[in-house]
Amino acid sequence: MDEAYAEMERCIDGATRSIRLETYIMREAGPATRLRAALLRARTRGVRVRLLLDAFGSEDVHQPFLASLRDAGVRVAVFNPKRLLRLSFRNHRKLLVVDRAAAIVGGFNIGPEYAGDGVTRGWCDTGVLIHGPIAAALEQSFDAMFGLAPFNVRRIRRFRRQVRRLAAASGQPHHVTGTGPVELLTSGPAIPRRLLRRALRHDLRKAREVAIASAYFLPSSRIRRMLYRVAQGAGRVRILLAGNTDVPLARYAAERFYPRLFHRKVTIHEYQPQILHAKLVIMDDVVYVGSCNLDRRSLHINYELLLRLHWPELAADARQWFEQALQHAPAVDPAPWRAARNTWRRLRSQLAYLLLARVDPLLARRRFRAIS
Repeated sequence: MDEAYAEMERCIDGATRSIRLETYIMREAGPATRLRAALLRARTRGVRVRLLLDAFGSEDVHQPFLASLRDAGVRVAVFNPKRLLRLSFRNHRKLLVVDRAAAIVGGFNIGPEYAGDGVTRGWCDTGVLIHGPIAAALEQSFDAMFGLAPFNVRRIRRFRRQVRRLAAASGQPHHVTGTGPVELLTSGPAIPRRLLRRALRHDLRKAREVAIASAYFLPSSRIRRMLYRVAQGAGRVRILLAGNTDVPLARYAAERFYPRLFHRKVTIHEYQPQILHAKLVIMDDVVYVGSCNLDRRSLHINYELLLRLHWPELAADARQWFEQALQHAPAVDPAPWRAARNTWRRLRSQLAYLLLARVDPLLARRRFRAIS
């Protein structure tokens, strides 16, 4: 992700009016020190700067690290600072918006573990730099999340009203039409209409060539059935998952689906050189890129941000990235995989699935009802 951090620094150094930076994880080392210095340079030019961190993901960022930013006039907010709620509700989004004109959206956080090319060193992840009117919509989405950051009853209600006003002002439909080249999709508690899941289903109904890179894979039964139909029909489905992972529990849960995927002719690849943290879906000429994994937490609990890009040239570029990643991700051979799957591994997968697909969403729903 060295190139991505360099592009972020260039965007910040080129800003003349405003900068909005949002991330789930920040570490007090490596890329964070460079970006902090760039933000401070922007303040000396009089640029307005806002920084939004998640309390759970960035809990290792301490006040002394942020003090120089605050002293320089940067508005810093921490999402959901309440310790008892952090585990359930997280702002998992990653976003940089500059001057309402350019934005970087992706899955990568700001930490030294990402530094590198994703093959010889550093985690493997994805992102996109985009210019144009979508940057204004991304800025508005950031501002709504910035206002929600304290995550209390009053802010949640205000956020719900703001999201509805933004949707009405943009003419956002109740379902994805598939006619726009760029669409902004968000998810999370108090966000109505669940456009993100509807968008995925809308494109899967028509897809023939599906390529998915997901750090954590725990989709709903409906999305799985749609993938099966593509693979067993005239299409092809390939899924790139983490051979090395930062969340072993998520991998164990994903393995529960391997036998069904094998049976329905879905090809599974596991990325080997480094930890795979990418979030990318390619369906024919449509690309989804952003912070959202195809798992229950991303689709039902976390605050997430995705761009849906109906853009053949970008889809070709994304498919090229996917093919290059597959060079480091051998396909899982069903026969030896089944032979090595003993009773303990099956039980481990089932327990992980229950925790992540049942218990975690249930606790989150109950906690959200209690505070909203």
